[in-house]
Amino acid sequence: MITLDTIREPVAAELAAYEKFVESRFTAEGELLSEMLRYALTARGKGIRPLLVLLSAATHAAAPGAAAGHRACLAAMMVEMIHVTSLIHDDVIDESDTRRGRPSVNARWQSHKAVLLGDYVLARNLDIGFRSGQFDLVSHICGGMAALCEGELLQSEMAGKHAMTRDSYLEIVHKKTACLLGISASAGAMAVGAPRERVALMRRFGEALGMAFQMQDDILDYTPEARTGKPACNDLREGKITLPLLTVLDRVSEERRAELIERLVACRDDERQVEYLRRTVTDEGGLDMAAEVMRHYVGRAVELLAECPDRPARKALVDLCAYVAERDK
Repeated sequence: MITLDTIREPVAAELAAYEKFVESRFTAEGELLSEMLRYALTARGKGIRPLLVLLSAATHAAAPGAAAGHRACLAAMMVEMIHVTSLIHDDVIDESDTRRGRPSVNARWQSHKAVLLGDYVLARNLDIGFRSGQFDLVSHICGGMAALCEGELLQSEMAGKHAMTRDSYLEIVHKKTACLLGISASAGAMAVGAPRERVALMRRFGEALGMAFQMQDDILDYTPEARTGKPACNDLREGKITLPLLTVLDRVSEERRAELIERLVACRDDERQVEYLRRTVTDEGGLDMAAEVMRHYVGRAVELLAECPDRPARKALVDLCAYVAERDK
């Protein structure tokens, strides 16, 4: 299986430059804020978004070293800190006690301090961006921030009504996940001066990859043996209808659908209903059908990369597509 370590190899120097860039800029005065900031930034996870920025930059850079330059590092930092902020706020909204196998910020310092930390990270991120003077890049990246909030609100609305449709699900995934991955890939190309049409192509690539990434997350949520760092079937406990369950609901009778929705409502307080729906989704082909849709988006992403220069970084992007489809965490 392809690993992230292998995918990172063509941009190892660029990733090292990016980490130093972040470390030198994300500091805070005050013992509490400094401790919270260090804690949040050491739990950034896979780093898919900055990796996308730097691989895209390396694929399109006309001059050696450009992908490790100030603009590429700035773009990688900005997309990652927007993501970090969204995770901190998501854990508060969802009342999550863990994040990647350790206590979430809100569990360790209470929700009101976690919200303030998220606000600080976002404010500091924007301040660094605008002070850099790279207004084209900063404007491009900030343009997708509203979509994250829209996606969260739409998901909350659909969960409250238990009325998810295929179109609503795809819109939520696009806004919550795919949009920022699209911005990451396109910002990398923009950072090194790629032509406008190539920046647009990389945005489409990143969005297709982001759709697949979130769908695989939704599939893994139904898989007890997955190594996600979260309890299995959390989405069911939160009343969320994601693609595996949605594919089943779309194929059953109205009476059966009503029964399954009733069981979903009871999942918050009844683990028996959680297990029933997990088995139902598995036995009735929900995971297989969701995986088929996910692989469609992976295929679209790989096709788009065929138009990019044939470099080690492009191969790593192709490998990243395979990693997204195969990952179990």
